[in-house]
This record gives sequence, structure tokens and C-alpha cells, in this order.
Amino acid sequence: MLCVNYDSLEENMASTKEYVDYVCEQVSKKYSVRERKMFGEYMVYINEKPILLICDNITYVKMLDCIFDKMCNQAKGFPYSGSKEHYILPIDDYDFSNEIIDILEPVTKIPKKKTKKD
Repeated sequence: MLCVNYDSLEENMASTKEYVDYVCEQVSKKYSVRERKMFGEYMVYINEKPILLICDNITYVKMLDCIFDKMCNQAKGFPYSGSKEHYILPIDDYDFSNEIIDILEPVTKIPKKKTKKD
């Protein structure tokens, strides 16, 4: 089992817009998709739910129980320094990645909008 530890790399690269567009393309046939740039990396929202995290041109999903049986043999890694370990989603496998998203989408909540304090 591959475990990617980016803490040990001296220099991380930021994700490219081309890779982010490719990831969005892989899931946009079935879902409403948008990306948001955050700290030089990207969160991909599916039906307004934060499901995919893209860091260093790698697609990550949270390690949730609902996908354990399907993802337990997939590579794992840490998207950024100080993060929790995530599964690495093989986004090139269209059927598999969409199957995982099909499982995650109904259990992921739409984030509440933050209100500004005066």
C-alpha cells in the first residue's frame, strides 16, 4: 500500500489549472461541479458539497467509513502539512471515481455560510 507523506518533500508543487479542469470534467457529466482555489490548491464542490480536495495534482477524498470497503486498498496520503490522512482517488478511472462520488455525495453536507461578525 502506497502512503504519500508530503511532509518529507522539500518542495511541493501547486496543482495546475489543467489538472483541476480534468478532474471536474471527469465528474461534470453526472453532477453540478465547481472548484474553488484555496491556499494555492483546490476544493471541488459537487452539488455544492466539498467532496474532492486537489493538492499537488493529486485528487483526495476523506477517509470515511462509507467508502472504506471500496477504498481500503487504494493509496493514501497527506494533502498538505498538518492534514489528516486521505484516500487518493484514482480520478483516471472514470467508473470507479464516480462510484465513490455516488457514495460520498449523499452523506456530505453543504457547508453553512459563515456570517460576518460586527
